[in-house]
Amino acid sequence: MTSDAPEPGSESVPAPAPGPVTAWRLRPGVAVTLLRNGLHLRGRRGSVTLEGSTALPALWRLLEEPLRTGESTELLRQAEAGSSVRKALDTLIAQLRAHDLIVEAPADPTPDWVAATAERPVEAASAIAAARVQVLAGAVGGPLAEAAGRALSQGGASVSYAAGRALPAGAVLLCAGEGEPRWAVAAGVCGDAGYVTAPGGPEQVRADAAALAARLTPAAPPSPPSPPWSSAAFASLLAGSAAHRLLCAVGGLPDPASEGDDQRLLPGLPAVLVAGVRPLRADYHTWLGPDRLDADRRVALDPARTLAEALGRVSALGDERTGVLPSPLPGDLRQLPVPLAACDLPDGTVLAGAPRLDLARLDAFCRAAEARLGGACRAVGATPSHAWGRALRRSAARTTAPAPGDTPLPSALWFGHPQARHWWTALTVRQGVRARLEVFRVRPDEDAYHAVVHNAGQDVGQDLGQVLGRAVEATPGDAAAFAALSAVAAVSAAGEELTVRYPCGSDGSAAALATVDARTAAWEDNGWTTGWLADVARREPALHTALHRLTGLTGLTGPTGLRADETATQDHELVALLRAFGFTVLTAEEGER
Repeated sequence: MTSDAPEPGSESVPAPAPGPVTAWRLRPGVAVTLLRNGLHLRGRRGSVTLEGSTALPALWRLLEEPLRTGESTELLRQAEAGSSVRKALDTLIAQLRAHDLIVEAPADPTPDWVAATAERPVEAASAIAAARVQVLAGAVGGPLAEAAGRALSQGGASVSYAAGRALPAGAVLLCAGEGEPRWAVAAGVCGDAGYVTAPGGPEQVRADAAALAARLTPAAPPSPPSPPWSSAAFASLLAGSAAHRLLCAVGGLPDPASEGDDQRLLPGLPAVLVAGVRPLRADYHTWLGPDRLDADRRVALDPARTLAEALGRVSALGDERTGVLPSPLPGDLRQLPVPLAACDLPDGTVLAGAPRLDLARLDAFCRAAEARLGGACRAVGATPSHAWGRALRRSAARTTAPAPGDTPLPSALWFGHPQARHWWTALTVRQGVRARLEVFRVRPDEDAYHAVVHNAGQDVGQDLGQVLGRAVEATPGDAAAFAALSAVAAVSAAGEELTVRYPCGSDGSAAALATVDARTAAWEDNGWTTGWLADVARREPALHTALHRLTGLTGLTGPTGLRADETATQDHELVALLRAFGFTVLTAEEGER
């Protein structure tokens, strides 16, 4: 008998030793597919495939009905201990237990929706039955309040109604608990949109609801108005979701937002339901309201470990319904010869080019956040190292700029680098730009190099002598490669008819994120992007040390190796959100001697 276990170690579950027979109940909603020599079972949170004998389907036909009704005790007693039938039954039940498809059958009936997910259905059902839920509404007799009351009653709770303090007509607040309520959930309709907050304290939920209503309320009433059937269905959707989330919190059940395996949601942060009428749909979005960002109860993620994890947070912060910044996307931009991503701000576009699109998206987001925070922000990064890498390179590009008359290094020192040669060829041959690339060692005793690409003629609308790209890196080849890549991106952007106010030069600050857990073949040298970025990542700590000495930027080290003084920034809420999502914000005062 074999199984497809979701977790390591669950492939082989020993049958329990003979002893008192336990009555088991199959969780409601578990579906079964019979195979020729086995069966496949799938439930709300687990699945298993059992194979190895043509007798398994027959065994399941014998066991299914008693397991569905919770009356399996007698069948197990009839199977003699130690017999092959009893061993088969015990092994089958052990596999179902390992995959959370059965629970102990309760003595008293429990609602199917509780038994489907609760670890201890009896305790959960008892907590819900004992709950006294108050429905506070701006309009007590309105469709949202009535639908919420019905859903709560059907879920097993006692319900009362009251007029809500300062609640608009299209909103309800559900509170559970005696005296000071322990749990609350709010729901509201804002034109053709609606929301359901995450469970929390009443004041916290009120703050979330007010912030969501302000974000979702349309500037003008929708036209044409929604039909009556749509409004009723919409109210039921929101009210049912709010009641479900509250009862799950009261009964100690998993929050519904965590049950769908939605990869867009960030573990460790609350999620709100955002719904729409045209078409009628609803999905969860990661959300941190202003009250949840208070210093006394701040929720904060650790810095991202991988580039994919960082981009998941970028997507949440750039969500069109609940985000705080526009999402960096490729849109209609050409992706050859260099991947491009743009982020549209009210005063202009942020444009980034990088060796890969995921790196370009991260660069564009960080630059957009820096632009929003203004001059008080030195750098934003997905990790402390990423933020410092951006800040140090930026400072070094200003303080170590080549002076007139400085002698560049021989081109042989950088043209042999495959990435430098590739991007230089892309600029001068594929794009036909007359340019010159010069690399300077910023100081004889430091391994840091400053590369600059100048336009050498009237090409593609560029001004004579304009700097097309620059980079500061640990080797001449790396510096030349990133400077040439930045020049290719700048020339590509010039042909896109964009109003680029915030161009992003490419660099190696995110190389470590891009290569975590990356597997490179023995033949993947610097000519391959992943191999090149892995080499850049290995040189990053030494480059930071050198640039700290060169620029004078220093920082007070702590658990995360940085000091982020958000009181010096102009947008406290954005800084708090960035930090809560695991980003690092270095302010203008950060690192000054």
